[in-house]
Amino acid sequence: MSTEITVGHSEEYASNVNLLAQQEDCRFGMAVTVENKTGKSAQMINQVGSVTAQKRTTRHADTPLIETPHDSRWVFPVDYEWADLIDKQDDVGVRSIVSFESPYVRNGAASMNRAKDAEIMDAFFSDTTKTGTDAGTTTDWTTFVAANAGHQIAHGSTGLNKAKILSGIKAFRAANVDLTAERIYMGVTSEQVEDLYGITEFASLDYTANRAFDRQAGDLPSWLGVQFIHYESVTKSGSTWSCPMWVPSGMGLGVFDSIQARVTERDDKSYAKQVYTCGTFGATRLEEKKVVEIQCQ
Repeated sequence: MSTEITVGHSEEYASNVNLLAQQEDCRFGMAVTVENKTGKSAQMINQVGSVTAQKRTTRHADTPLIETPHDSRWVFPVDYEWADLIDKQDDVGVRSIVSFESPYVRNGAASMNRAKDAEIMDAFFSDTTKTGTDAGTTTDWTTFVAANAGHQIAHGSTGLNKAKILSGIKAFRAANVDLTAERIYMGVTSEQVEDLYGITEFASLDYTANRAFDRQAGDLPSWLGVQFIHYESVTKSGSTWSCPMWVPSGMGLGVFDSIQARVTERDDKSYAKQVYTCGTFGATRLEEKKVVEIQCQ
């Protein structure tokens, strides 16, 4: 039960309830591939690999059979839930002149959206991504970047800078990622945002895509073809952040059960209102070549 609600009791003239500063929306959801799924696990995507045409050198040659490589990426559901109670004595008309029901529902929904982001963030550089026809193979990020160094850009004892961003874009081009069909996204914390503002080209409105950009509004303009997304919980090890750069087809979010909210009476809790939210979802990396890790100190 929420013992904190007493701070909201009406002793003066409070007329509304404001949520404390928090991330309410799902930051990465609009920048990944989202699909509805069912079951204990699900194929997020069936992949068909590239093939190489064989040059014909003789007349009446046998038809060449060149096998097409296939693979699958799997996503697994993770259940999330949240609940809190509002005692009858704390509800509107008794000690409070406002109802806490709506803010609690909103608060619960915000916690679910943050959980989605956390699942996606964990999947960017996961060493346990499941592949294969029956999810029997593990594809790990560490092994991939060991063989594809361009997809992990070392921090070099520096923060985010133009050279690192260009190196990330170069890695996509070198991997033949179609950047004319997909937008590049990058997750950054407040530290990397400040690094960006230290770059004259980024800070100047003459170089941004949006000349009406208002820094005070908190919006981040796209730059060098990259749309930056502020996410304060980017993976960090020691003093090094691993900022993800990706295209939407490189990351997937499977929604097994959309976010739901219920408000019910609990007779076992003196008929207090219970505000409850839940959701089931999971994320996976869909293709390593469509993800880049940019380390920043």
